[in-house]
Amino acid sequence: MFNEKDLLSKISDGNKKAFKEFYMLFKDRVFSIAFSYLRQTEDAEEITQDVFVEINRSAGFFDNRSSVNTWVYKIVVNKSLDKLRYLKAKKRFAFISFIFGNDIDNSLKNNIPDTSHHGFEADKKESIGILLSAINRLPESQKTAIILTQIELLKGKEAAEIMNVTPKAVEGLIQRGKSNLKRQLEKIYNTQGK
Repeated sequence: MFNEKDLLSKISDGNKKAFKEFYMLFKDRVFSIAFSYLRQTEDAEEITQDVFVEINRSAGFFDNRSSVNTWVYKIVVNKSLDKLRYLKAKKRFAFISFIFGNDIDNSLKNNIPDTSHHGFEADKKESIGILLSAINRLPESQKTAIILTQIELLKGKEAAEIMNVTPKAVEGLIQRGKSNLKRQLEKIYNTQGK
């Protein structure tokens, strides 16, 4: 068994066995991060596939200045954020089409999160959906800091490296994110209680 950096070196040389081993090491983590952002199993699977295509294509460019984990997380976060931007643009276009009389895309009508990913129990589905929705409404930098440190359990330093900010900035983003989440959730649960 090779270490992660050796695997990347072998992948850059076209070694399919090394790629498969690397895939097996990271596939669950990659999917989990993508799912944290996208909240749809299909979209998270698509991003997972895109991430490994990118890893296969750019393994030779890994520069050893960061850990392999950080490098992979960066790719996943960037691809997930790109997908979110695409989906938001698609929703805006569908809304404009609807306003001006064109048919709205059926896939946009049913935008309920699919939380059928491993680890989610049926009785917790609603609460998880509410929490993920609230996280998704956070500003992008707060959302990224929360997902990386609170869901993916990365250290602040790793999250900072992925986000290209200082560890102190990550701490601030987490505090503001948690404060915003608390306000959102209090509003939701106070409304439901009435």
